[in-house]
Amino acid sequence: MFRTNYDASGDKFQNYYKDVSLRMKNKELDLLIVVNMFLTGFDATTMNTLWVDKNLKMHGLIQAFSRTNRILNSIKTFGNIICFRNLQKRVDSAISLFGNKEAGGIVLLRSFKDYYFGYETADGKSIQGYTDMIEELTGKFPLSEPQIVGEQNQKAFISVFGAILRMRNLLLSFDEFKANELVTERDLQDYLSRYQDLRDEWNRKRESGESKDITDDIVFEIELIKQIEINIDYILMLVKKYRDSHCKEDLITITKAIEASPELRSKKQLIENFIARVNNLHNVLDEWQKYVNNEREQELETIIKAENLKPTETRKFMENAFRDGEIKTAGTDIDELMPPVSRFGGRRAKKKEGIIDKLKAFFEKYFGIGGSSSFAQQDNEETVYEVNLPEDLPLAADSREEWQK
Repeated sequence: MFRTNYDASGDKFQNYYKDVSLRMKNKELDLLIVVNMFLTGFDATTMNTLWVDKNLKMHGLIQAFSRTNRILNSIKTFGNIICFRNLQKRVDSAISLFGNKEAGGIVLLRSFKDYYFGYETADGKSIQGYTDMIEELTGKFPLSEPQIVGEQNQKAFISVFGAILRMRNLLLSFDEFKANELVTERDLQDYLSRYQDLRDEWNRKRESGESKDITDDIVFEIELIKQIEINIDYILMLVKKYRDSHCKEDLITITKAIEASPELRSKKQLIENFIARVNNLHNVLDEWQKYVNNEREQELETIIKAENLKPTETRKFMENAFRDGEIKTAGTDIDELMPPVSRFGGRRAKKKEGIIDKLKAFFEKYFGIGGSSSFAQQDNEETVYEVNLPEDLPLAADSREEWQK
């Protein structure tokens, strides 16, 4: 799969070990089955679940559990450990020896019911549950109202919906939650759309200085939104359904799904233009690939001409960006694409900034939606010209042959 080849000899095995370790960290591997390896001295913060069928104890247990115990971001706030052996006493002993004897409540999650319905802490503090949050959301901010008016109301909505996203992230680790979400998929998409509309609006106001009342303590849980996966395959499935039915409701569903996804909002116009031609499509998936390739090629060519960029270098740069999943602006890569521009008066820096903005917008529009992975020029094949010299041209026979060549 990865076109690698290792053997188990002493000097070669370490290369294999390092390769597997790196691929785990980069999320290229979904599942790693081990006996005595990768339980210590291995750190992959993205790893979220450890299945244990081994009688671990003391420092070995702590180190093994720590493989998945790393906090990564707002999505991964804890790790899951599933034991197929009764290690409770060994866990308590290890925590008692290597940490706080009273730490049981810190390392173990509460029950599903506590998070779902709320609970009281040891000091009598009441903690709001998921059901209360949903009731507050639907009561104060019903979807029947077209918009949320006033900055204080908007701030309250951002706060409560952000709390719901965080609580959902925690509850999703419990099997019981799947049948008890209390909000339909359509309504969740509508709330996600409002949440992101407010984010765009507040960011615009911050940047323009339009409102001085907007504080910096508002946090938008964008990483948690991204976890609610609405990918292009789902959208194309809806497009196919719309093509077959021509039902307006399917079109509304597509629009809501796009608006709910931070990944797809930047691709909205691209998708809508594709839908406009859906009546003439036989195979939606194949036609989508062709459409994306054609649009992407034309748009990149337009940027290259408008900014007078070097075609080969620019295409290679974008090919690497789509491979790595990001536009790299550090270093000299961007400079190698640019035409000669005087540094006098900051003209080069301004030109570079404009190029970066265009390439970033291009990347966000086309990343993760299929199409060819190559940005090689479409017309880079060798071109052969046929040249016919007039027969009456006064050339010697050997000269004529040379000219023809």
